[in-house]
Amino acid sequence: MRYVRFIREGAIGYGVLDGTTVKVLDRSFLEGGKPSRSAVSLASVRLLAPTAPRTVVAIGLNYADHAKESGMPVPPEPFLFLKTPGSIIGPDEPIRLVAPDHRNDYEAEIVVVMKKDARNVPADCALDYVLGYTCGNDVSDRTYQKADSQWVRAKACDTYGPIGPMVTDEIDPHNVRIRTRLNGVVKQDSNTNQMVFTIPQLVAHVTRYIALVAGDVIFTGTPPGIGPMRSGDVVEVEIEGIGVLRNPVATM
Repeated sequence: MRYVRFIREGAIGYGVLDGTTVKVLDRSFLEGGKPSRSAVSLASVRLLAPTAPRTVVAIGLNYADHAKESGMPVPPEPFLFLKTPGSIIGPDEPIRLVAPDHRNDYEAEIVVVMKKDARNVPADCALDYVLGYTCGNDVSDRTYQKADSQWVRAKACDTYGPIGPMVTDEIDPHNVRIRTRLNGVVKQDSNTNQMVFTIPQLVAHVTRYIALVAGDVIFTGTPPGIGPMRSGDVVEVEIEGIGVLRNPVATM
């Protein structure tokens, strides 16, 4: 399925995308929504972030080549940090830089969306707790990241976690192409098969420490090719089988 969350005529709705048609659900797909009798064209709605998570977990240094370009070793176990629910925005919403004079980087990531409550989940059944996957951009202020001992100012500011445009369970999350384009120029181009830790390993590790609920998300790390973006730029994260997450860059 290819799930979307949208706004139309001032009301938020949920649907399943079928080509350019959105088959409207009677309630959220996170609540077991069923198809209603109505359908609308994709062009007639504005897509929102596909979920409004309670908890946003992120993984650092989960691609060996990215760890190398960052001058850091590959961690022996998944490296966890948190972003805020307020960091989450959807397609075409502006990333608003807190400190536009700093180096502010894009980071393309495949994002896990949880289907149900998860605590101490074993890796061998972790995918049973996953609804699907979406595109994400872990916006990162490198100046604050280097200055601080923790990454709240660097990665958790409002608008620093774009996700979308949809959630799908129709891909193999461990073997899809992942790219970033900045103003139309490809900057990151890799494959999720380069991840150090698999998604079941990440879900098991995260839920050992943090209980997740339906709609919560895990950013799974970025491949190499990170670089700066500035106010006025447009950044696009594209993941094979999911689509393109496009966001303009602006200031607060």
